[in-house]
Amino acid sequence: MRQLSEVDRDAIRIAQDPHFSRWLEQITATGGCAHPVHLSGSTTTLDGTTGEILRQYDTRDEPGERLLVRCRNRRATVCAPCSRLHAGDTFHLVRAGLMGGKNVPTAVRNRPRLFVTLTAPSFGPVHRAGERCRPRRDGGACEHGRPLGCGTEHAATDPLIGQPLCPDCYDYNGHVLWHAHASKLWDRFVIDVRRRLASSVGLVQSGFADHARLSFARVAEYQKRAAVHVHAVIRLDGPDGPTDEPPAWGTTDRLTDAVRASAGRVLVRTPYSPSVGEIVFRWGAQLDVRPLHADSAGSGDDAVAAYVAKYVTKGASETGAGTDHKVTTRADIDTAPVSEHVRTLMRTCWRLGGLPEYASLRLRTWIHSLGYRGHILTKSRAYSTTYAALRAERAQHVGHTEIPGAVTDSHWRYVGSGHTPGAALIAAGVAEDVAINRAAAAESSQPGGGAV
Repeated sequence: MRQLSEVDRDAIRIAQDPHFSRWLEQITATGGCAHPVHLSGSTTTLDGTTGEILRQYDTRDEPGERLLVRCRNRRATVCAPCSRLHAGDTFHLVRAGLMGGKNVPTAVRNRPRLFVTLTAPSFGPVHRAGERCRPRRDGGACEHGRPLGCGTEHAATDPLIGQPLCPDCYDYNGHVLWHAHASKLWDRFVIDVRRRLASSVGLVQSGFADHARLSFARVAEYQKRAAVHVHAVIRLDGPDGPTDEPPAWGTTDRLTDAVRASAGRVLVRTPYSPSVGEIVFRWGAQLDVRPLHADSAGSGDDAVAAYVAKYVTKGASETGAGTDHKVTTRADIDTAPVSEHVRTLMRTCWRLGGLPEYASLRLRTWIHSLGYRGHILTKSRAYSTTYAALRAERAQHVGHTEIPGAVTDSHWRYVGSGHTPGAALIAAGVAEDVAINRAAAAESSQPGGGAV
């Protein structure tokens, strides 16, 4: 035993425990979650009329007197099993708003629908992939003595892609403050689209809600330069939402024109700072607006939903922007496994976060996301279903049904999280088995799948 590693010794200890089979059931129920939450407590279900106990559960009967539940982290780099579950929920959430299902009528497929990409403005030239990066006939250098151009043809994996040609010329203050205001700019964009739609048909802007409703789901994505841009599905419904047809004037062309006009019009101003001044932010020059057509197979809608679902599970190490965990000290920035460009953005967050005029932006709290404090995925209320509804549906599917007329009395408390080294090894094996089974099931469901 002394020759075995600590992980192996711990795994053997767990396997020899009399309660190992029940512990393994818990690990399997979490899908092999890498960082499960440990809870202690009880749940009692009573008949609402008679007070009779219908069902009772207490963790005192569990191994270690605790119950393990999923951490539900969306990042694959933090917990791959939970991220796969989150990706699946995201796919169904976005897809339902495109094609119907999950209590959304299939008629939404025939509504005006757009897939829109809004980018961040420029904060300075950065290296690009593809053909010659930034060719300049006259050469030239910036005030810091660095070349203004780059004639290299960078490969897609070149670490220089997204890095500034001159870090001293790059507007790091603007980059960080853009992230802090990107969500507000999106809100103003949505409001302005509604106003432009109303104005285009002679309606009073305040009366738009009486005639139509704008629904959306949007995901924030970090570009190679570590600047957030936005992908959004935008749909036009009648005033009652997905169950209501839009008015006759609510066409794809009219929605497209409104989106393009609003993207170039809206702006947001930063608080004035003696050291930075006031910055006015608009969306970047690159704008992509693509109508989504209702083909018979729905392949385009599936592709959009799959794209969004894939992105929301990416960790910071995959996107090259920030870290997966919060930064609490200046020293954490110096040791973070990031590029020098991202490290400078994090240091800028720390410096600007110490200024009183930016206190409301909480930049130091959001250093790990480079100042961006919005959710990765947000949606309007009427777009489709919710994560909570999808989780409730999954719980019902596995047998956790509600009893009509029953009253539930629950008492729970947090007692820890994570795994011991041996438990982590076993959980990883369970997660791998689940992934293999899922892949096999997906393959067999394809046309011709499972054929010998």
